[in-house]
Amino acid sequence: MKRTGSVALSHEETLRQKAIIEKLKHRLKDRELTYFITTFGCQMNAHDSEMIKGILEDIGYREAVLEQEADFVIYNTCAVRENAEQRVYGRIGHLKSIKRKRPEMMIALCGCMMQQPTVIQELKKKHKHIDLVFGTHNLYKLAELLETRLDSGSAVYDIWDAHKEIVEDLPTIRKHRFKASVNIMYGCNNFCTYCIVPYVRGRERSRHPEDILKEITELVEDGVVEIMLLGQNVNSYGTGLDLPMTFAELIHEVEKVEGLRRIRFMTPHPKDLSDDLIQVMSVSQKICHHVHLPIQSGSTRLLKAMNRHYTKASYLDLVSRIKAKIPNVAITTDLIIGFPSETEADNEDTIDVIHQVEYNTAYTFIYSKRTGTPAANMEDQIPESVVKERFNKVLEAMDIVSLKNSEKHIGNTYELLVEEVNHKKADWVSGRLEDNHLVHVQGDESLIGTFVDVKIIGSKTYYLVGEII
Repeated sequence: MKRTGSVALSHEETLRQKAIIEKLKHRLKDRELTYFITTFGCQMNAHDSEMIKGILEDIGYREAVLEQEADFVIYNTCAVRENAEQRVYGRIGHLKSIKRKRPEMMIALCGCMMQQPTVIQELKKKHKHIDLVFGTHNLYKLAELLETRLDSGSAVYDIWDAHKEIVEDLPTIRKHRFKASVNIMYGCNNFCTYCIVPYVRGRERSRHPEDILKEITELVEDGVVEIMLLGQNVNSYGTGLDLPMTFAELIHEVEKVEGLRRIRFMTPHPKDLSDDLIQVMSVSQKICHHVHLPIQSGSTRLLKAMNRHYTKASYLDLVSRIKAKIPNVAITTDLIIGFPSETEADNEDTIDVIHQVEYNTAYTFIYSKRTGTPAANMEDQIPESVVKERFNKVLEAMDIVSLKNSEKHIGNTYELLVEEVNHKKADWVSGRLEDNHLVHVQGDESLIGTFVDVKIIGSKTYYLVGEII
């Protein structure tokens, strides 16, 4: 009964928002309006921006080439790092002078940064040229908020403390016609001490499996061959569902979708990546043999201070179990260098893990204080000069193991999904192998979205060179 009520509310809200989109389309039909959206942060934000684009284009807006010429400018913000916030404030300040010359321009801010009360206070006090502000929980209401702004002539702030119903089936504009991201859950319950995400994205909420499978089926019917399943911690999938289902069970069902060629997912948390999931991956013909497994630090002491709920030893044991079942697996990770109280020994532990796991790539970050997180108040913050030195040591270690992984591909043949025209070489295209390695091959844009067999003839630290066979 609860499931039926939830579906009814979501469906009703979807119909209401689509009706508002139609009203705005009619209201603005005689105006040639443009939009420009800038996305900061993670793949979740990028996926949210696809919905923003879809709603605006359904209303009648068209994407502008230049921000300063757009009728509607939107910043989809990130709150993970404070320097990302400073970039947003800088961009907002720049828009103020543009809006003086073009007062009809509308400016909207949304995303994680907007979920923080201090940000809202700052905007209301110092940035009165902003027209629309909304957060992570009510993005689907964009058309309604835009209508309210047009009707009232005043700035609209609509920030929710928590997520209500999950509203499905609103228009989206995908970046690629052949691959797409699908949210399977929202929020995070982990409360790592350096991370603001649980405070701005809310608690974990899982989408119903039938809704996920319906969306994926429709995407495949529309030409999608590769799906990325998204969640702050996909291993926690099933939270809040009336009928229990694990992530391993969900991904097994996704594999049954006919026409789907590749399945990826991110991000799993090492503390609860299950043996069931490893088993499903090991026998799958569609799940890519690539696991993004953020360790953050190789030091057990720091992992405890980060509230990560695993140790160096348990992490390495998990990697061993994955590699035993999936010998050709590619593992990537996230690393934070310079966490409060980090020592040289802690940094050496991280470098040791890099060499033991032999990551394909790592997203490596210098720790920066994040206001509102426990780590920001920890003693023994590390001097910048020391952190940079340790950071460089980690990068050197990563370069060694990444090049080693790349060189293993030389002479072998793989299936490549061509994704885009190469940015640096004319008559070349780029794509990804099943293990997520980036490959450049000679070819033209007609290959984009197709699978081709390539032989690897050259390798660099973080990419491969191939020839189509």
